Amino acid sequence: MQGSALEGSSSDHNQRLDIIVTGDEGSVRLDRVLAVHSPDLSRSRLKSLILAGCVSVVKKVSAAESAIGPARVCDPAYHVASGDTITILVPPAISAKPKGEAIALDIIYEDNDLIVINKQKGLVVHPGAGHQAGTLVNALIAHCGESLSGIGGVCRPGIVHRLDKDTTGLMVAAKNDAAHKSLSAQFADHGRTGAMRRGYLAFVWGLPNRPHGTVDAPIDRHPYAREKMAVRAGGREAITHWEVLQAFNGRDGKPVAALLACQLATGRTHQIRVHLADAGHPLMCDGVYGSHFKTKANHLGPRASAALTTLGRQALHAYLLVIEHPRTGEILRWEAGLPEDLFLLRSALAAAE
Repeated sequence: MQGSALEGSSSDHNQRLDIIVTGDEGSVRLDRVLAVHSPDLSRSRLKSLILAGCVSVVKKVSAAESAIGPARVCDPAYHVASGDTITILVPPAISAKPKGEAIALDIIYEDNDLIVINKQKGLVVHPGAGHQAGTLVNALIAHCGESLSGIGGVCRPGIVHRLDKDTTGLMVAAKNDAAHKSLSAQFADHGRTGAMRRGYLAFVWGLPNRPHGTVDAPIDRHPYAREKMAVRAGGREAITHWEVLQAFNGRDGKPVAALLACQLATGRTHQIRVHLADAGHPLMCDGVYGSHFKTKANHLGPRASAALTTLGRQALHAYLLVIEHPRTGEILRWEAGLPEDLFLLRSALAAAE
C-alpha cells in the first residue's frame, strides 16, 4: 500500500487508520484518495464515515510554519494535498441485518402485499449512523417476520420511501419483492402517469401572498453544512405544490403563520422543508431550516407560544397517501388526521385570531 496506513484502537474501540497522501492517487478529492489507500472499505462506507465526522486531516506544513492540529472534515469532495495526513476512525462492525423489536405501530391497513402505518414522531425509518436500533425497520421485522421484502437492501427491507425522524404520518412498506418493485416504480414516477399521490400538512411562518403556488427549484447537498440540503443550481429537480388552508394572526392581529397543504411531484431529501424555507416560509419549529425565524414566536399569543414550545419538532405531517395496489391494481387512498401535538398547535393558533 502506498503511503502510510497504521492501524490502532482508540479508547472507544474504533479502528484507527492513518494515511499519508502521496500525491499520485489520481485525484485530490478526499473520498477518492481514501478509496485508493483503503481497499477494504467500500466507497459508500468511506463516504458515510466522512459524513459522520469520522475523518480528520492534518495539513502538511513547511519547516517555517507552525503545525496545525487535526481538523475534522465532513465533505467527501474536500481537496487534500501531498504530505497531508488523514486519520479515519472506523467504528466496530455491527450486525448487517437489523433485528426485530417490539415497537408499537399505528397500522392503518395491511394485507399480504403491503402495510400502511401512521408513523409517530421520533421514529427513524431505517438503521443508519447513530440509529442502529429502535427504527421502523426493526418494528416491521418484528411484525411481519420473514415475509418482509429484502429487495430494498438488508438494512432497508420493505422500505420504498421515508419520512424524517420527527415528521409524522402515512407510510407504506412492501411485504414481498413483487410489491416492492411495483411501489418503488410508483414512487419513482411521483404520480406523473399514475394515481400515486402524497400530501402533507405544513404549519409555516408567515402568510404567502397568494392562495396557492408551486416551488420548482433544484435541491442538492448544502455546500458547507453537509447534513443539510439546499436549493442549488445544478441540483436534482425538485417540485412542490402548495395551497393555503388557513391563516393565523398574531397578538397584533396581523398574519403570523399559515397552514399549507403540500403535494410532492418529486421526492428529494427534506424537500418540503427546504423549499418552504427558501420561499421565506419555513416550517414552524424547524431548528435546521427555520432557525432564523425564532423571533417570530414573539408575535404569538401565550397559548400558541406554549403549544409551539411543547411541539419541539418541525410542524409537518404526511396526511394523504394514494397508491395503486401492486397486485390488484385497485386505487387505495388513506388520510390521517393531525396528531395531538399539531392539533393542539392548530387550535392554539386559531384561538389567537
